[in-house]
Amino acid sequence: MENKSHALAAGIFVLVVAAMLAGLTLWLTRDNTHYEQYELSTKDGVSGLQPQAAVRYKGVAVGKVTRIGFDPQISGNVLIRIAVNEQAPISPTTFAVLGYQGVTGLAHVLLDDADQPQPAPPPGPSGLPRLPIRPSPFGRIAEQVPNILVQVEEATRRVNQLLSDDNQQKLSDALGSIAQAAAGANALTERLDATVTQRLDPALAALPPLASDARKTLQALRQAGDGVTALAADIGQTTQRLSAQGGPIDQIGQGTQALARAADQFAISTLPRLNRAADDTARAARQLGRTAGGVSDNPQLFIYGSGRIPPGPGEPGFAP
Repeated sequence: MENKSHALAAGIFVLVVAAMLAGLTLWLTRDNTHYEQYELSTKDGVSGLQPQAAVRYKGVAVGKVTRIGFDPQISGNVLIRIAVNEQAPISPTTFAVLGYQGVTGLAHVLLDDADQPQPAPPPGPSGLPRLPIRPSPFGRIAEQVPNILVQVEEATRRVNQLLSDDNQQKLSDALGSIAQAAAGANALTERLDATVTQRLDPALAALPPLASDARKTLQALRQAGDGVTALAADIGQTTQRLSAQGGPIDQIGQGTQALARAADQFAISTLPRLNRAADDTARAARQLGRTAGGVSDNPQLFIYGSGRIPPGPGEPGFAP
């Protein structure tokens, strides 16, 4: 009997301690926060998302996932019910997206704001407001996986075609040609080095004196140009002086005009007189010539006058 009383006391003690631990647990885990219920409907998979998963607004924990099921309004969509702290700044621009934690694969709900208000989905049968949900980056990647696989397959086919036996032979020939071209380039480089050393270096050494001579020549040309410029200025001044009114050219023009007037006067008055005097002189000369001819033929004119001359011996009518 005594043993049974001890066992009963021990059992009561265990029950009391268990009740106290349960009450302490409930007291420590109590949550006095007021939550607003929202729903999310998505056609994407929600792998890694579990009830009680965190709901974060721009990285700050504001609630939790309360239920995951299927949407009775849209066949094939997943319905997620979340509880969000009523103090969270939910607005018409707020949208949801699934986020994943590292390599664990565990998902949570991320809330953020868009630049412009978005049309809110109509409430479901439960009457709770729904938030628009966007595809997660991993969901977009999953959608693109088939296209990526097709592209990878096409790239693999092209690589296999590129690395065919014929192309490998062509590549080997091209590498051989490149090696030959490199050898030729090396030989050409050696020849160019020899040419530069033997021919160009002496020519380059002669360039400084040549440049000095060219500088001196340019200075001489510059001085000659300055002299020509000064001479041109003097010629211009001389031309202005010659062309000025009353200058030498004007005086020469006036003298030429006076000479032209004198020539006209000489031709009008003096020249006819000279012509008449020349005619008179010519007549006098002809008369003098006839007189001289008569005297030459009959010198007796000075003694007997200009009578008839008696015939001489051998002439008709001669009488001794």
